[in-house]
Amino acid sequence: MSRIGKMPIPLSNQAKIEINDTIIRVSGPKGSLEQKLTDQVIITEENSALLVRRIDDSKKARAQHGLYRMLINNMVQGVTNGFTTKLEIAGVGFRAEMKGELLALTLGFSHLIYFKAPEGIKLETPDQVTVLISGIDKALVGQVAAKIRSFKKPEPYRGKGIKYSGEVIRRKEGKAAGK
Repeated sequence: MSRIGKMPIPLSNQAKIEINDTIIRVSGPKGSLEQKLTDQVIITEENSALLVRRIDDSKKARAQHGLYRMLINNMVQGVTNGFTTKLEIAGVGFRAEMKGELLALTLGFSHLIYFKAPEGIKLETPDQVTVLISGIDKALVGQVAAKIRSFKKPEPYRGKGIKYSGEVIRRKEGKAAGK
């Protein structure tokens, strides 16, 4: 049995769940999300918690058991609390600022990089070297963070670039100056 899949999903009073044949909808104070379900899992509600069970022990059902449990759990957490990812910018002259709905990044190129957030994602710049990405869909928040990071990944020699908050960049030594 999947260790993740057998854990119940706790429901708060704020989250409302609707389960149709192949679609689960979760709504809460921050918004609503929906996910298409596979026919390999069965979702039941017991004692203000959701339980995800698989229909049999086939390889496909076992693979999707833990996956759908985590997808539904992330939906419940997203509509009640939301998700936030923090990016940090390191480098001389590197900075970020909001220009209306666009994120303007100065990353050492000859031009500014403008990024428009997809619907459901909120971008903030509390200071010039920090970007906060928040939303209710965990996968979309992570995808937007990865896209912004891909504009200038941190390089190993000086550590310049965009990195996740708390990410450790393995530093390289560089060439030895004259042996």
